[in-house]
Amino acid sequence: MIEQIIDQNQLLAIIVSQKFDKPGVNFFTSGEMSQQLAYIHHPVGKIIKPHIHKPVVREVHFTQEVLFIKKGKLRVDLYDDRQQYIASRILETGDAILLARGGHGFEVIEEVEAIEVKQGPYVGDRDKVLFEGISAEQTTMKS
Repeated sequence: MIEQIIDQNQLLAIIVSQKFDKPGVNFFTSGEMSQQLAYIHHPVGKIIKPHIHKPVVREVHFTQEVLFIKKGKLRVDLYDDRQQYIASRILETGDAILLARGGHGFEVIEEVEAIEVKQGPYVGDRDKVLFEGISAEQTTMKS
């Protein structure tokens, strides 16, 4: 229900299946990562005290993004930092993925609605390097 995709000791992605269900607050990322991802499941009546977050200077080296699949089916192709293909996975309604490092590309299998969250500010073309990916026929899928 939680899959970490690791290549040469580098975390490329974390996939959280829509089937994951564990009470409390469950973090899937280490405290050092610039994007934090957790699953929260609380019972009715649980109180979370009001709070603010203090200003803290953070240094971000890589844009990390999270996709929440609201509806549909999406193939994600994962690449390392050298643009070499590593693996593909299918994301479905209710799944989430943290894209932590390396490259990624997508093919919509069924019409998709998703929410994307990533660090800002957005710096446009300075944030991305586009490259040729693999075709659907070249993918390797985990069974």
